[in-house]
Amino acid sequence: MLMEQRWGCSFYVDVDTNVAALGEYAAAASACRRFLYITLSTGMGGGYLVDGTIYRAMGGAHPEIGHQAINFRCMHPERVSCECGAPDCLEALISGNGIRRIYGKPAEQLDDHEWAEVAYNLGQGLRNLATIYLPDLIVLGGGVAVGGGERLIAAARQVLAERLRLVPIPAVRLSQLGYDTALHGAIEIARLGGA
Repeated sequence: MLMEQRWGCSFYVDVDTNVAALGEYAAAASACRRFLYITLSTGMGGGYLVDGTIYRAMGGAHPEIGHQAINFRCMHPERVSCECGAPDCLEALISGNGIRRIYGKPAEQLDDHEWAEVAYNLGQGLRNLATIYLPDLIVLGGGVAVGGGERLIAAARQVLAERLRLVPIPAVRLSQLGYDTALHGAIEIARLGGA
């Protein structure tokens, strides 16, 4: 590989949310078996760890958790449009790009009613993810999540708790590392000698 030849060391490439998940998991010194990290930024993505190892789907594919359909609330449903081309993805409702498209302004300028819609939609997505993946812990990071803070997380957590059936409710919290999750994940990969 060119990078290994140039610098004379091992080189690894992975999806940013997988790397961020490793960083957040290590920072939490988590003993949980199933750990889901979600980033809400310009888009929405996630990394899922089982026993500290990145979950990889068929053929090594990365699960695209932002591209699930939900029963959503939106004051401007005609503006909901995902960049993947599907009409009803969660990412189109709660990511930074989706928020700008729907509300005509960045997330940091949302009013209380608009934040409530975003939190409701996030909670519905968390319900799906909790039902399918059964994580012990869900951690949210990225600019939208960090900007929304505990107000966003608490409201989404309430929607999750009210609507989740059949499986245990996972713990849900905000990132401990803020904007540095992927950096810490890269350090963790280097420390472990690969993901």
